[in-house]
Amino acid sequence: SVAGPRRPQDRVGLPGVWKSFTDVYESSLTEGNKGVEVDIGRMVAEGGGPDTREAKAPHEPSPNESAIVTTNGKVELRHGSVVIAAITSCTNTSNPSVMLGSGLLARKARERGLTVKPWVKTSMAPGSRVVTEYLEGSGLIEDLEALGFYVVGYGCTTCIGNSGPLPKSIAEAIDEHDLAVVSVLSGNRNFEGRIHPQVKASYLASPPLVVAYALAGTANIDLTTDPLGQDSNGEDVYLKDIWPGPEEITQAMDSVHSDMFTTEYAKVFEGDEHWKELPSPTGNLYEWDAQSTYVQEPPFFADLGEQPEDPQDVKGARVLVVAQDSTTTDHISPAGSIPAKSPAGEYLTDKGVQIRDFNSYGSRRGNHEIMMRGTFANIRLRNQLVEREGGFTAHMPGGDEGTIYDVAMRYAEEGVPSIIIAGKEYGSGSSRDWAAKGPLLLGVRAAIAESFERIHRSNLVGMGVLPLQFLPNDNPQSLGLNGTETYDITGIADGLEPHKELRVTAHRDGGEDIEFEVECRIDSAVELDYYLNGGVLQMVLRRMLKSSK
Repeated sequence: SVAGPRRPQDRVGLPGVWKSFTDVYESSLTEGNKGVEVDIGRMVAEGGGPDTREAKAPHEPSPNESAIVTTNGKVELRHGSVVIAAITSCTNTSNPSVMLGSGLLARKARERGLTVKPWVKTSMAPGSRVVTEYLEGSGLIEDLEALGFYVVGYGCTTCIGNSGPLPKSIAEAIDEHDLAVVSVLSGNRNFEGRIHPQVKASYLASPPLVVAYALAGTANIDLTTDPLGQDSNGEDVYLKDIWPGPEEITQAMDSVHSDMFTTEYAKVFEGDEHWKELPSPTGNLYEWDAQSTYVQEPPFFADLGEQPEDPQDVKGARVLVVAQDSTTTDHISPAGSIPAKSPAGEYLTDKGVQIRDFNSYGSRRGNHEIMMRGTFANIRLRNQLVEREGGFTAHMPGGDEGTIYDVAMRYAEEGVPSIIIAGKEYGSGSSRDWAAKGPLLLGVRAAIAESFERIHRSNLVGMGVLPLQFLPNDNPQSLGLNGTETYDITGIADGLEPHKELRVTAHRDGGEDIEFEVECRIDSAVELDYYLNGGVLQMVLRRMLKSSK
């Protein structure tokens, strides 16, 4: 089985993969499966597949083919083409059997004459150098490399959006024809916009299946019944023909020894010459560098008094985002690559950082200026206040569209608080602190949702953002809310308590007010302390200061 095409909890059996793809991206397939030609020679020159791969004889595409090779040395990309196949570190480093299994499958594929399709960008990034050691010891690394699965580094790469650009010709074809293409990776996160900005669908798979999909080159295949390709005799080769058996994996496991881990982990803090050359400041207090684009002092403790201020009702708030069901922390706080034409990208450019050195949102999370600009900046965010995808919203009352960051800053200058309206499972996905910190710094006072992911709800409270839940049978649609209203939230100032019902009044321009009750999702007395202090950080610091006197 695999999981996808955009949520890790959506398990799909191999026979159902293509249906899972078409169910989600049906609107992208209205143009049919007409192919888009891409020149192989140009692709190789741009860093694509090895130039040893030769174009095969032309043939009519079968229903299972998402790309074909033509006689003029070009490939045809289609909806469902797999353009990224990555054996990644997050899930499988401590599971040698599946890592070795991928090598065994690669060896059997080579023996049958199969090759990875030329439009697939392949890579391997173990989480530990021990993986390389036991793959070398078993001799299987040669088979993986022969199919393009070279070790590109150790740690987070493709999973977090660091696969690098696709070959230019591939990228241009995807953009020009709005192709819904696919990545397959052995990670544990596949939220929209996370893996690659040009790849709409992503499937999580075991390392052997990553290799299999690289050989197939398409998600439009049932790996249990359809051939991966043909051998040198023109006979079909199926996944079952090259899938390694338990005995083969057990034998390969003989190359794994505990002393490999002991020896390698003993050197974990040594680092290479670049690491060793980094300056190492001393002293009890960190010296903030105003020129750093990676680490800045966040404003959470600015003007912190000994005692927290009394909580206030929310008055005259505007809606920053109207979020759909299953809006994830990756939508709220993307961790992948930073687009050049984005508030965060423009900030880095103004600081003199070259695009090639942008790195990722995740790597720059120590700089709140980056993370504020990255909040709700996911390219696949669907904010119902605007008709386009991405980190955009509308400033009310005029409806002027802009980036969510710019509109939030405009509201801040006007002294207008903001709120979030969301559907079910708001904040699902990775537990990410910046998904709560970012909205706070954008001026968000509360999030009203049909339901919250457990940890994200707690994180919102911990940052002083009030999580509010629609009562049963209420939702934005049933109440007639569209996000253009002005909101008052009352019942906060006269004393909060866990699960208290608060009143929300939505004022419509030129229309009748909409009034409804919501449940305050502060769930415990401890969480109430967090909120009344403005957040857990402020509460802890106040206690530390008090105890030091």
